[in-house]
Amino acid sequence: MAIFLDENSRIIVQGMTGSEGMKHTTRMLAGGSNVVGGVNPRKAGETVEIDGHSLPVFGTVAEAMAATGANVSVLFVPPAFSKAAVVEAIDAEIPLAVVITEGIPVHDAAAFWAYAGEKGNKTRIIGPNCPGIITPGRSNAGIIPATISGPGPIGLVSKSGTLTYQMMYELRDIGISTAIGIGGDPIIGTTHIDALAAFEADPETKAIVLIGEIGGDAEERAAAYIKDHVTKPVVAYVAGFTAPEGKTMGHAGAIVSGSAGTAQAKKEAFEAVGVKVGKTPSETAALMREVYQAL
Repeated sequence: MAIFLDENSRIIVQGMTGSEGMKHTTRMLAGGSNVVGGVNPRKAGETVEIDGHSLPVFGTVAEAMAATGANVSVLFVPPAFSKAAVVEAIDAEIPLAVVITEGIPVHDAAAFWAYAGEKGNKTRIIGPNCPGIITPGRSNAGIIPATISGPGPIGLVSKSGTLTYQMMYELRDIGISTAIGIGGDPIIGTTHIDALAAFEADPETKAIVLIGEIGGDAEERAAAYIKDHVTKPVVAYVAGFTAPEGKTMGHAGAIVSGSAGTAQAKKEAFEAVGVKVGKTPSETAALMREVYQAL
């Protein structure tokens, strides 16, 4: 089993013909993902050759879906054009849109997030400003390297891309069911809670690692959700214990205001509901290993 992405996922890439789109389409194909085409209105009708794969380029997401049966889109679209690209994916009702782009204005993210809701949430948005989602050995939609870890029983949800990679590597001896990088912007689509709910429902995910960071209250809300709805063991890591107050750190949403959004507050919220919190990513991985061996 997996969440949101599996071997039946048929992926198109919005912005495939750009430099980032081409690079990561090549990597997704090399990792075994079923990429079936790309979208670029200016290059519709062309075919792109990548490592023996002939990928058609379509003018719209709807055309790509009709021709290929695609059910996932990965977006490598510059920030200024990302809102229109996501809205197009929502209008086409593609089930999953993975928005990799960094630097999308918060107002634009709020607009397409709200638009997805108005349209009945038929399109799940992951991101923006995220590394995407990988179900090792089955499919990879985004920029997570496919060689870090193999399949296994640990579910991973993370705000941070690089910490996603590190945790996958640290737990490679056990393996990952699905790893999802939800992004660190102030407004994102899929949340920690969405991933927790899906992992709880996935019979092959036996335990969950949650990686959060300073800023906002997403981790506190995730802790409350875990208390009421998650029966599987969860361990957590919160990045940003040494961050100075009032300074944005790395992600646009990682800013502490007064006592709100601090790493300590988030750690206490998790520990209050029985979630063990590591001081470092490596310690967090060690905690998960202990938890898993006790199952």
